[in-house]
Amino acid sequence: MHLGSYADEMADERIESRTVKAKAMTLRLPVDQAAELEAVARADGKAVSESVREAIDALIAERRKDKEFQARLREMIEEDRAILDRLAR
Repeated sequence: MHLGSYADEMADERIESRTVKAKAMTLRLPVDQAAELEAVARADGKAVSESVREAIDALIAERRKDKEFQARLREMIEEDRAILDRLAR
């Protein structure tokens, strides 16, 4: 799976009947998984991109409740803070 780079284009996009800033990304999936995703989206009457956004929202919500994940985030923040403090000297 490839999600693109941070330099990917930002664009205005209509999402769920509102205009928001959106970042274009490339997602590479195995052919079978892509076909299943398309079938699920079609059966739900949704665009594939909407189904993907919903899955991402669900993953993020799950991680917000995960204490071990939150601990790893705090560790990353402290590591990043130490690096930024050294650079600021």
